Amino acid sequence: MGCLPLFHAFGQSCAMNAAVATGARLTLLARFDPGQALRTIDERRVTVFEGVPTMYAAILAEHERGTEKHGTSSLRLCASGGASLPVEVLHAFEAAFECPVLEGFGMSETSPIASFNHPDRPRKPGSVGTPVEGVEMCLLDPQHGVGELCVRGHNVMAGYWNRPEATAETIVDGWLRTGDLARVDEDGYYYIVDRKKDLIIRGGYNVYPREIEEVLYEHPAVAEAAVIGIPHVTLGEEVAAVVALRHGSAASPDELREFVRERVAAYKYPREVWLVDALPKGPTGKILKRQITAPESR
Repeated sequence: MGCLPLFHAFGQSCAMNAAVATGARLTLLARFDPGQALRTIDERRVTVFEGVPTMYAAILAEHERGTEKHGTSSLRLCASGGASLPVEVLHAFEAAFECPVLEGFGMSETSPIASFNHPDRPRKPGSVGTPVEGVEMCLLDPQHGVGELCVRGHNVMAGYWNRPEATAETIVDGWLRTGDLARVDEDGYYYIVDRKKDLIIRGGYNVYPREIEEVLYEHPAVAEAAVIGIPHVTLGEEVAAVVALRHGSAASPDELREFVRERVAAYKYPREVWLVDALPKGPTGKILKRQITAPESR
C-alpha cells in the first residue's frame, strides 16, 4: 500500500516502480488518513506498507483509540523512510501489529535508496542499515564519531538540471554530500544523527535535535515532537520543543521539560516547550521544521 504521493521519490520508486517491477498490486490512498489506512489494509489484505514516520505514529494512535476493529494480520513487512523514525514509535508499532518495520535512508539525489535494514540480515532499530548493492557510504570529517554522510554509486544523480554550481557543491570527487550527520558502528550500520542545518549550537555545545525528540517520544502523552533552535542573546541559540499530544492525553510544558531534563545532559534539555494541535507537514507527511515559529506570547 502506498500512501505517499507518486511525484515524490519514495512513493514513485519504492511503491509504484517496485510494484510494477515485481508484478505486485499497489493500493493507493489519495490522501493519507490513519483510519482509512487501517480499513484498507484489512479490506485489501495488504502485505507491505510503506510510509514516513508521522504515518506510523498516526496509525498507532488510531489503533490505540480502538474506535474500530481492523484485521491487520496480512501485514508481513513495513518500510519507513523520508525522516528518522523514533525508536519508541518503531517498538510500539511492531508490538501492536506484530510486523517488523525496516528503516532505510535515501534522497531524490540517490534515486532514492542508499541504505536499508535488509530483510535477510540482522536488523538494528534506530539504524538506517547498510548500503544497498553497488553503493558506498562514508563519513566526511568525522568528529567524535559523527560526520557528514556521503554516498557514491550508480544510484547517484548526474547533477541538478541547469545548476552546475549547485552540482559542484554537492558532488565532490564522485561523492554526494547529503547534508546529513551520521555515525557508523563496527558492523557497518549507519545511524542518522540529524540534518546538518538542524544542528543547534547552544553556548558552544552541539545539540542534536533528534536525540531530544527521541526522549520526548518516550513520554506516553506525546504524539509528535520537533526540536528547534531559537535565537538567544548570550548563548547564540536556545533549545526549544514543539509538541502535539495524543488524543485524550494531558501533559504540561513544565512536565515535558522536566521529563527530558532528567534524561539528558544539562545543556541539552529544552528550556522552552510549546504545545500545539499538530505540527506542520509537507505533502509526504514529513514534519516541516522551517514552518515552525515561536509563539508571539513567549
